[in-house]
Amino acid sequence: MVMIMQKVFDFLEKDLCLKENDVIVLGNSYGPDSMALLNVLLKLRKKINISIVVAHVNHNLRKESAQEKVDLEKFCLDNNIIFESMIIEQYGDDNFHNEARNIRYNFFEDLIRKYNANYLFTAHHGDDLIETIIMRIARGSTLKGYSGFSKILDMGTYKMVRPLIYVTKDEILEYNKKNNIVYAIDKSNFKDKYTRNRYRHVVLPFLKGEDPNVHEKFLKFSTTLEEYDRYINNEIDKSIKKVYKDKTLDITKYLELDPLIQKKIIYNILEDIYKDDLMIINDNHVKLLKMLIKSKKANAYIYLPHNIKAVKAYDIIKISDGVKEAVNYEIELLDFVNLPNGHSIEKIDSCDVNDNNICRISNSDIVYPLYVRTRKHGDRMKLKKVNGSRRVKDIFIDAKIPLGERDTWPIVVDSCDNIIWIPGIKKSKFTKQKNESYDIILRYD
Repeated sequence: MVMIMQKVFDFLEKDLCLKENDVIVLGNSYGPDSMALLNVLLKLRKKINISIVVAHVNHNLRKESAQEKVDLEKFCLDNNIIFESMIIEQYGDDNFHNEARNIRYNFFEDLIRKYNANYLFTAHHGDDLIETIIMRIARGSTLKGYSGFSKILDMGTYKMVRPLIYVTKDEILEYNKKNNIVYAIDKSNFKDKYTRNRYRHVVLPFLKGEDPNVHEKFLKFSTTLEEYDRYINNEIDKSIKKVYKDKTLDITKYLELDPLIQKKIIYNILEDIYKDDLMIINDNHVKLLKMLIKSKKANAYIYLPHNIKAVKAYDIIKISDGVKEAVNYEIELLDFVNLPNGHSIEKIDSCDVNDNNICRISNSDIVYPLYVRTRKHGDRMKLKKVNGSRRVKDIFIDAKIPLGERDTWPIVVDSCDNIIWIPGIKKSKFTKQKNESYDIILRYD
């Protein structure tokens, strides 16, 4: 066993404690890093009966990629390793690096479920950690973001592990040479048009010139920040549970907290959303969230990376995955109807309640049949004891209905499109009191 990899072997055996019958999915590009890690696992397999699943993604950006897939598959066949691969046929995102990463990790997770794997291994090494930390410092990030990436990340049903974090690229290449390990070189790694490559080719050599073991200092820095972050998070948990739940932030309660705790809660929200993918988050996103929280507008929203939307609706902010399109509908109301918003309207025989969830109507005042529909531009409703009518838009505003819910909120109308009732919010002049004459009772649940 080559000594330059001894820390990696010790980590896998003594710290991670790999055991018999563990299943490992290894993201493998057929590059020098992932092939070195595969070699390490093959040596461990001689001591421990572990299963290795090599997961290869052809990013379809270089003509050499097809042959690399063939060569890696043959290597796995010759060494009794399970081989799985996929090709990215096309890209739709302007930032193909982010899109490729999402596709790649979705593929890995599919394989983890397929093989019931315990671990996902990636070949990120000590130099990668340095680059990531410096790039995040330059961009701005969270406390956890400044720590780079974790050596072990608990993903719930499995753990993501970077065993090569202890060694440098040069050490990996030396290990490969001594062990006659085959691999391919991605020439795009030498192009300085990519941000990471510029850090790799300019900043890293300077740091290594100052201290050849600088990667160990950065690993210590990363570990220290993670320790502080864990401690602070334990304290923050006491506050965040009071103000942030089910991806919803209570603005009023949030603003009562100390400014430092407020800032950390925002970081925690971003970390909750993006997990270990914090490279795409910077100080501008933090500022956007702060501005949204302090906005004087009753309804406002911002977009965050990966199609995440933060929507302010009066005193709350709701985080959602992607933008949901408005659902337009018109449904005939007979005895019972399920609504797209998860509620229902039902005809009932009797009721003692008289709130806005109950509507009493006289058959003689309306034109049958009744319908439930979404709002239309210019909708107005005639109200009791009020001359003329009122805009439905203004009724929603008075009721503080969030902007994102107004387009799907049910409105009950008759066949002449007279608005009878806005369930849960307002009744029209067509509705009756308990002591008046009526023959229809509707209930909104």
